[in-house]
Amino acid sequence: MAAANHIEELYVASDPKIKEFFDSAPPLQDAADIKAKLNEFIQRNFSTSGDGKANRIVCVTSGGTTVPLEKRCVRYIDNFSSGHRGAASTEYFLKSGYSVIFLYRRGTCQPFCRDLPENALLECLTYNNGSNLQVDQKSADVVKRAITEHQAAVAGGSLLKLPFTTIFEYLQMLQLVALLLRRVGPSAMFYLAAAVSDFYVPWESMTMHKIQSGSGPLDMQLAQVPKMLSVVRTEWAPLAFCISFKLETDKDILLEKAGMALKKYGMHMVVANELLTRKEEVIVVLLNDKISVRREKSEAGADVENPLIKLIVERHSEYITASSSA
Repeated sequence: MAAANHIEELYVASDPKIKEFFDSAPPLQDAADIKAKLNEFIQRNFSTSGDGKANRIVCVTSGGTTVPLEKRCVRYIDNFSSGHRGAASTEYFLKSGYSVIFLYRRGTCQPFCRDLPENALLECLTYNNGSNLQVDQKSADVVKRAITEHQAAVAGGSLLKLPFTTIFEYLQMLQLVALLLRRVGPSAMFYLAAAVSDFYVPWESMTMHKIQSGSGPLDMQLAQVPKMLSVVRTEWAPLAFCISFKLETDKDILLEKAGMALKKYGMHMVVANELLTRKEEVIVVLLNDKISVRREKSEAGADVENPLIKLIVERHSEYITASSSA
């Protein structure tokens, strides 16, 4: 396996707008530590098993990015996303034998915690008359399952969680993950479920301190975030299997826009979600096919991510086989 030294030298971007975005972005905090964690994780998980097949690594992005309005940020523009799909999909990828880099928005839904109540600390624990804290009996099974499954993934070294908040952090981290996953080739996957901001305030034009409301109506021009999907596919990790998501509130334009994204950015799949029905059904758009994936309503606790990940794992397997024979 090739060493990942001097990762910065591998960075290329033919689009000048992308280079301009990264050149003007604030430096990623703890970049060296993040890079070290990624290198160690990939080194540990990208080995070959006894049958000679390389282990698979998927980067799952989850939650929405923020757009700061001030450098010392008080106000920001946010993107709607609970992170539920990314968290659920991470669980199913782990159960399917993948190692997962979970790139997630701070404060959003976490793997293995989806069945816990919103205020889990207060609702699941009891403290009586100075005795030790105890898990409430009605929550015991859910808490036990969440803890044991999470600990197993972390102890087994198959889950690496990396948090982000802003659009600047997210895209710099995605770039770093992609460049480091280049060595994994077709055994790498990107499952890009994060809700990424379309517009941002360039760092150099941002005010340092809190914008004062007494100065009157706010007039601010936002720049367009350059599209990174095509550069992930063609330059950063060109052999990886890539899946993006398209969310619309208007079902009449959803499949058209998903098909356009598939061709424009060179994705292997686009998962089309309609806002109101996204938890019940998604449409997987492929180059020559469209596949409806539905939640199995007859099964208690079933979700749409389970059959979705099964389909994706099958198609990734086909892609790896085709790549090895090419």
